[in-house]
Amino acid sequence: MRQDSVFVNPTVTIAGNDSAVTRPSKPQTPYQVLRLLPKDATPAQQDSAIQAWFTPDEIHYSQQPDTLHLPGEDIPRDMKAVDLPQYYRENYFSNDSLYHPELNGERFGVAGDPVPETLHNDSLITGLLLLCFLLITFTFSRISDFIIRQTKNFFYTQKGEHSITETGNEIKLQVIFIGITSIVYALLYYLYTINFVADTFNVPTEYALLGIFFGCFTAFFALRFLLYTIVNTIMFDGSRNKKFLTSILFVSAVEGVMLYPAVLLMTYFQFPIQNVIYYCTFVLIFIKILTFYKTYAIFFRQNEFYVQIILYFCALEIVPLFALWGGLVLIVNQLRVIF
Repeated sequence: MRQDSVFVNPTVTIAGNDSAVTRPSKPQTPYQVLRLLPKDATPAQQDSAIQAWFTPDEIHYSQQPDTLHLPGEDIPRDMKAVDLPQYYRENYFSNDSLYHPELNGERFGVAGDPVPETLHNDSLITGLLLLCFLLITFTFSRISDFIIRQTKNFFYTQKGEHSITETGNEIKLQVIFIGITSIVYALLYYLYTINFVADTFNVPTEYALLGIFFGCFTAFFALRFLLYTIVNTIMFDGSRNKKFLTSILFVSAVEGVMLYPAVLLMTYFQFPIQNVIYYCTFVLIFIKILTFYKTYAIFFRQNEFYVQIILYFCALEIVPLFALWGGLVLIVNQLRVIF
């Protein structure tokens, strides 16, 4: 019989006092067999050498019954039996997640920093901004002629009756602009809050906080128009009051349209929030200047008492604005989590 080319008959030398005896040594592990082969032995030669030294034997499992049960108790039933009662299956590890892989296990390790909330990857915010864009586009397409006429006549005050007639549809679409303005202000104040005040609040989600801000700004615009209506009805005639309410409605609509690009830039283009604050301050001051001009042109052009217009403007514009800011600050302080 031809011997395998990689077969090596190792020997071990036992040194005695008088002479050395050489005896063959059988490897005990495959590792020892591989140590006997040359370094350039191929995998086939390594496998052949291992098969030459080791012969696989048949595995004989124990046929003895399991006796690891409580003394005096019968032999435990097979846990794989379908008709096994539930109390046989319950044990100390029944509720352990490692015993039940279908259950959610405990997470090990150190908790990492939570990912901050961002608006650019929020589906609801994206849909809301897209809805605002569609509403602005739709409204401009429906009342573009009215907006052009209102813009041309804004700095020209005609004496006599109300010069610009508004239909019910035009008034409704301008009210939609007021809603867009409230949404834009709510998003801007939310961004300001999470950047400068806090980012954790006692609300279920950030959408609830946005809803609170939206409700505050909507109530502010509604109360503002109600206050103007009450005061102007008492102090001035109906014709001038109608002119002023039309102008205020138009100015508030323009305010939302001017602030809408700031929200887009900050949400999707990482525009610095400091620049957004400067821009919003400029828009707010510009809108207040337009409001002051229309107040003077409609109500106080014929009067020489400039103190009256200052008191009127401060009472109906500046004071409600500071009241709104104070209310928002109070709400945020009540809802934020202080660590």
